[in-house]
Amino acid sequence: MTNNIQNSSQTQTNQSWGGRFSEPTDEFVKIFGASVFFDKILAPYDIQGSIAHATMLQEVGLLTKDEKNQIIEGLGQILNEIKTGTFEWSVTLEDVHMNIESRLTQLIGNAGKKLHTGRSRNDQVATDIRLYLRDQVDIIADEIKRLQLALLDLSEKEASTILPGFTHLQAAQPISFGHHMMAYFEMLTRDAERLSDCRKRINTLPLGSAALAGTTYPINRERTAELLDFERICSNSLDAVSDRDFAIEFLSAASLIMMHLSRFSEELILWSSAQFNFIELPDSFCTGSSIMPQKKNPDVPELVRGKTGRVYGNLTSLLTIMKGQPLAYNKDNQEDKEPLFDSVDTLKACLRVFADMMPTIEVKRDNMYNSTKMGYTTATDLADYLVKKGLPFRDAHEVVGQSVSYGIEHQKDLSELSLEELQVFDDRIENDVFDILSLEGSLCARDHLGATSPNQVKKAIKIARKNLK
Repeated sequence: MTNNIQNSSQTQTNQSWGGRFSEPTDEFVKIFGASVFFDKILAPYDIQGSIAHATMLQEVGLLTKDEKNQIIEGLGQILNEIKTGTFEWSVTLEDVHMNIESRLTQLIGNAGKKLHTGRSRNDQVATDIRLYLRDQVDIIADEIKRLQLALLDLSEKEASTILPGFTHLQAAQPISFGHHMMAYFEMLTRDAERLSDCRKRINTLPLGSAALAGTTYPINRERTAELLDFERICSNSLDAVSDRDFAIEFLSAASLIMMHLSRFSEELILWSSAQFNFIELPDSFCTGSSIMPQKKNPDVPELVRGKTGRVYGNLTSLLTIMKGQPLAYNKDNQEDKEPLFDSVDTLKACLRVFADMMPTIEVKRDNMYNSTKMGYTTATDLADYLVKKGLPFRDAHEVVGQSVSYGIEHQKDLSELSLEELQVFDDRIENDVFDILSLEGSLCARDHLGATSPNQVKKAIKIARKNLK
């Protein structure tokens, strides 16, 4: 779309409402109150809604067939002008709706003036936003799926790769790197479910509510809903024109998605540092330093982490815009679009860059394995071993704590202690203990639904692939 917005195309007042006024709007107030700078993104949806509205008006006898055809043809020409960048937007006409209607009247005359019969800009903009957001939710859902598929590929490849699992950012137990990736897959699954549920409430038609009380014309809202593929119709006209719950709900879901991507980003940033050195991010997703030639900065995950706050802010903004409004529509609601549009664009970009980046990550398996050996990560396995030998867990915990202390003092991992050294702490320990003290043994021992063994990871991947189809 063109950014060619004319400051004024009229010398008096806005022709859509100027009859009541005796003097023109202040020039700065025109700019201050105009939304065309940003709501022109809704133009294709405004035209889509207008075509459906005109079709319905003709079917109930409020337009002739010729008038309807003129309107639809004119709207098609306007859409082409917008796509090619030749459409002239006017600040005086305030918003996307009046810009399109004014141009339509220029093109087809009086028939264009009849299009607004039985509707208001209040129910018109509410419909446009829902049409826009419905499309964007579908695009975002596809990007989530693309990222999930990339995670499944990575998880399958690294199902047997051993990584130190952390709590409090301290090495805790050996886990499969594939299992770790599948944790983010689960988060994204919940995100997709929330979006799908949110879409049901987005897909509700407000058109026909007019300004706030409905209309005296014999409109057919069911037919309009059918033409626009809305599943339901808003059942209260006051609520229909003033409701922005659906947008707030979307921003809430978007904030959760960004939170998950931000957590993932933090781990990628840590893992790619020299101190961890678990992964290598591709050069194409990193940048260097203007002063330190050795630097390779993980800019993509850092930006995603930073943009999370931006989406959170947009959610807070819209909640604050709505919190003090009496029924029905108020000019405050003009401020709902920029936070919504910004969050949609930000979320789509972050999901896209993550999905593109996932297949290119290099996993440094040896470094992960050696790091897992450093943190006494099989200590719990030794405690479980002693419990199975008849020792109460709290006593087993004490025994293993003493063993770890001994290992730290002598700079040995538990698996490196001799049988004789281990038996000093409890004579129940026998040769079979070394089967569970190895990282591989610890990993494979956790072989139940939802656990980290390679066998369970592969089963989870298989189920996930089936569910995504």
